[in-house]
Amino acid sequence: MSTAESTPRTPPNRKPRASSQARIAQILAAARELLADAGVAGLSIYSVADRAAIPPSSVYHFFASVPALLEALTADIHAAFRASLQEPVEHNALNSWHDLSRLIEQRMLAIYQADAAARQLILAQHGLAEVTQADRQHDIELAGLMRVLFERHFELPVLPSEVEVFALAMELGDRVYARSVLLHGAITPRMAEEGMRVFDAYLGLYLPPFLPKRVAPI
Repeated sequence: MSTAESTPRTPPNRKPRASSQARIAQILAAARELLADAGVAGLSIYSVADRAAIPPSSVYHFFASVPALLEALTADIHAAFRASLQEPVEHNALNSWHDLSRLIEQRMLAIYQADAAARQLILAQHGLAEVTQADRQHDIELAGLMRVLFERHFELPVLPSEVEVFALAMELGDRVYARSVLLHGAITPRMAEEGMRVFDAYLGLYLPPFLPKRVAPI
């Protein structure tokens, strides 16, 4: 994918002007509403323009296609996931790495539960390769932040370099949540618990049951 396809059309190395940022936010908000109402199938440049009450040309000015719009929305959603990994963690409340694992998944589940667009783009079956690829690239970034968070509180063993352990753990947990969305239209409490168990169990293949906890977070 080229940069022009996956990001708003702004000059290189320059942030959009305030007016442009406001228009982009307006477009993404309209896209979120449409995703919540009708899923990806109900999204088009014209439907977004109609929902945002702006000309279609204004949407095309920032997003050349629906996949480009959805990629930008995916990036926006993953920004919330990144923020959840950067929120403070009470070190003294962690008795084991499993406590941290559950806390992370609970924070991510809260985002899914509150954001229909996140469920539609990341968990629903839409068949858009561009969005799926963008999601996987963002997962790699999230995995890096997750590893940093674990290392802040625990002494990690040597992990394989050829496998993105934390990224795979997230993807496996998401498959359980996706199954719940497919069957029930939402992440049910039981499937939320199962997803957290899958996430924790996969990490347990590489992290010993009793991982040394740091005296203080680094």
